[in-house]
Amino acid sequence: MRAWSFSTESHPRAQRAEAWREAMNRLGLPIEGLSNGEPAAASVVCLTSPLGLEFALVEAGAQTISGRLTGQPAAVWLAVLLHGEATLVTDELAVSVASNDIAFGPTGQAAALRLDTRSRLLFVRAPRVALDHRLIRPFNLRVGWLDGSKGVPRILSGLLRATAEELENLSVDQLRPVDLAFTEFLAQCLLEQGAAVSDSLDASTPTAHLQRLCQTIETLLPDPELSLRRVANEEGVSPRYVQKLFASANETFSHYLRSRRLERCRIDLASPQHARLSISEICFRWGFNGSAHFSRAFREQYGQSPREFRQGREPSGAETLN
Repeated sequence: MRAWSFSTESHPRAQRAEAWREAMNRLGLPIEGLSNGEPAAASVVCLTSPLGLEFALVEAGAQTISGRLTGQPAAVWLAVLLHGEATLVTDELAVSVASNDIAFGPTGQAAALRLDTRSRLLFVRAPRVALDHRLIRPFNLRVGWLDGSKGVPRILSGLLRATAEELENLSVDQLRPVDLAFTEFLAQCLLEQGAAVSDSLDASTPTAHLQRLCQTIETLLPDPELSLRRVANEEGVSPRYVQKLFASANETFSHYLRSRRLERCRIDLASPQHARLSISEICFRWGFNGSAHFSRAFREQYGQSPREFRQGREPSGAETLN
């Protein structure tokens, strides 16, 4: 089930606390500090996007929501405070989160979001598979927060607030453009946060150079003649330096380029908007020179052929929460 909702109001009073715990556990967000008595009214609206991103609109009274649950797949969680007061707590910090600020962290690291008043939040859980191709150095991530009042985080916060306001009216397929925009903005924010930790956001550092190289590659993906030298020339550096930057992240230029093209093809294959395009047309539009080579590379990357992947997609355009 890609879309679901929950409200304590639909359960007998004596069962509401346990039902709420179960609903939050389903989101991978175990709660603390909730008595066995009747909790304040609480609700969840959840929608899972085509890329596997989970958007959950949560409204609840004062309690502590943990960001760690054993057995979760590797992912990045994110929470934007829409209304209320909250505090992000880890072993190293306790910081007040203002409205529109964004708390984030990798699953598996101990963290908690303490709701100090009745609050409304949008939680997003993004599988690492949906972000790895954009996060060259994902293991630098740790729990933190983004100031939602300026820069790229402000744009991301605005996107998430608008998504939260319309979540109950959206279908899974209507989340596709949100998927793409969200992953790009989140990757940019996390890359900047990682650079702040390791390189102090100096534009001349290797991390910043690698980030710019990846952005350049992204804009040139459709060009079948795209080469290491072309990218180096675009950035005004030597091909050897480009190779060195990718090697510093345990990556290669050719592997990264292929992975990005495959991911773009996978998105198009899953999209109803591109259903009339043949598999060959899709692979050519993202820079592959031959459909046979593309099919082999796709199977190697995703464990099934492009045709099998396309045929196995669930028809979900009519699924909403209304």
